[in-house]
Amino acid sequence: MALLLAIDSGTTSTRALAIAPDGAVQAIAARPLTQHVPQAGWVEHDPEEIRDLTREAAEAVVAEVGAGAIAAVGLTNQRETAVAFDRATGRPLARAIVWQDRRTADACARLRQAGHEARVQGATGLLLDPYFSATKWSWMLHHVPAVADAAQAGRLALGTVDSWLLHALSGGAIHATDVTNASRTLLMDLRTGAFAPELAGLFGVPLAALPEIRPSVGRFGTIRLGGAHLAVTGVAGDQQAAAVGQGCLAPGETKCTYGTGIFLLAASGGRAPESRHRLLATRAATAGPAAFALEGSAFVGGDAVKWLRDRLGLIGTAAETEALAASVPDSGGVTLVPAFAGLGAPWWEPRATGLLAGLTAATSRAHIARATLEAMGNQTADLLEAFAGDGVVPSVLKVDGGMVANDWLCQDLADATGLDVVRPANIETTALGAAMLAAVGAGGAPDLATAVARMVRPDRRFQPRAGAEVRSRRRETWRRAIGQVLAGLPGGGA
Repeated sequence: MALLLAIDSGTTSTRALAIAPDGAVQAIAARPLTQHVPQAGWVEHDPEEIRDLTREAAEAVVAEVGAGAIAAVGLTNQRETAVAFDRATGRPLARAIVWQDRRTADACARLRQAGHEARVQGATGLLLDPYFSATKWSWMLHHVPAVADAAQAGRLALGTVDSWLLHALSGGAIHATDVTNASRTLLMDLRTGAFAPELAGLFGVPLAALPEIRPSVGRFGTIRLGGAHLAVTGVAGDQQAAAVGQGCLAPGETKCTYGTGIFLLAASGGRAPESRHRLLATRAATAGPAAFALEGSAFVGGDAVKWLRDRLGLIGTAAETEALAASVPDSGGVTLVPAFAGLGAPWWEPRATGLLAGLTAATSRAHIARATLEAMGNQTADLLEAFAGDGVVPSVLKVDGGMVANDWLCQDLADATGLDVVRPANIETTALGAAMLAAVGAGGAPDLATAVARMVRPDRRFQPRAGAEVRSRRRETWRRAIGQVLAGLPGGGA
């Protein structure tokens, strides 16, 4: 089979990769996205910039390998980010509201207080949190006149980033999403795979403006890149794509992605999980019957390292953190809770803010860098404890994402969790998963299991070095820090 073009439209960058049938990356291009933060708690993207930079990156790869070498396109994207655009003109009507945005926290609280959360969770597998798309679209309809006017005129189109890119790159021919992205909107019934009118009514979102929901594997249509028309045959949200890219297909198989945030996902098979510990049930990407997954999310992962670099100026590049962390025997008593976008699972506290504790006159930038990386392991351990409460106890932790190129971090993840940590040869597993979905959709592989066997390779295993007593002390210190964050909230927190 010829090459697969994977388009990975993420939170901080958009990238394109040409991937061979054996999983090898033949070409790659990336473009950074501008993060707009107009006020505390708000995070926005320019949809036109997402479109233009995605096209630019994809066309650079197409030019390098030749359009004739590409058999199909797989698209994966940051989930939950809400876009509103004009169906007639194809132009966006507002900036996209990013998944990290917290502006609808009060609206979610009102819905919880009115007693709607149990019904919403039962239908969607999700909790009432500003993380998800529905309240973002509702906010646009109430606060952006152009969005309200388009709805009144019947011209409004709503979608997540996959829908926006499919529409924009197809010249308006496609207004569709896949079931994994739709399952993150608070509007899709998890079991039927359709948008539910009663949920649309609850959030005040017009059903007619929403995209068509399709399976993750299949022909979505063609997009135009550099004069070539290329078929899109696989689409999935980034975390579901990463699970495919890690080969997590059977129930219980678990991966954790360390990108902008931290996302732990375990395959659940054909039955939707029901969490008792405030985790999420979501659709998994599959080429067959409906499949589900259990997921826990921490909102800040790599963004904490960006904070060190861009806000504090303590490092020049993210790669410096590895040597800095290794240069000191411990964090010197420093603990960072990077709740810059609130706390995700299992706390679900959008009002939470970050905490840097334990500073002394002896604290150095190395201690702060180490505490920042240790926060990744501490948050992962929180998620794993919640998963264990729901009966999911992985034997190993498969990791991916840009952060896990850092060997020190991978070893610390093993020490923090007590699990062997397995890193794949290709840490671009989100793009790899999109390519695998596209391969099956284009007929280049008979099923995802075959694609996994051909394309997924392990790189290195990190085994725990810290003992149970050390791990227990670390957990106690972290829990005290979380307790400080929650105690500082109005009413004492969640």
